[in-house]
Amino acid sequence: MAEFEPAFRATLGFEGGYSKHPADRGGETYRGVARTYFPNWSGWPIIDRLKRSSRFPANLAGNARLQQAVRDFYLEYFWNPIKGDEIRDQAVAEELFDSAVNMGTRRGVRFLQRALNLLNRNQKDYADLITDGYCGPQTLKTLHTLLRRDRGNRNLLKMMNVLQGCHYTRIMENNPGQEVFARGWMKRVEIGLA
Repeated sequence: MAEFEPAFRATLGFEGGYSKHPADRGGETYRGVARTYFPNWSGWPIIDRLKRSSRFPANLAGNARLQQAVRDFYLEYFWNPIKGDEIRDQAVAEELFDSAVNMGTRRGVRFLQRALNLLNRNQKDYADLITDGYCGPQTLKTLHTLLRRDRGNRNLLKMMNVLQGCHYTRIMENNPGQEVFARGWMKRVEIGLA
């Protein structure tokens, strides 16, 4: 079964530290937690207190309570909803987790479900899934069936990355101001394919 810690470390490698980029729709962000979307996160009061220091934002990384709040947040809001502990392939779990973090749990799971449907050879291997964005027993069963039949994850990871890349492209085409994030987003599209 997949493990949270390696997935968490890999995703944090993309998230960086503190930022308040004017083009970021999430607004003020720390380690990928956007204040606009998660205003009640337990880490914001800690950050607000640490802002008073002349060492801000460098002082954030050394605060153990804040780092624990980050870890707990990712576990509760992203790893647990995708049922990461029940996925039998670490690379697939990491790809799904990172997609969920970057674009929402439901969208990440829908990418997985769509990829599984596209790889079932017109339902010869297994029936199409309902692409509802929930990682339930049928999604997990279908995922494990594909991994067994394909003897690995490579095709699934490629398909998930294609869907993710297309999503980023649509965002930028619809809002050119988001192009500032293109290079960072494209780094995420390579997860699991190294």
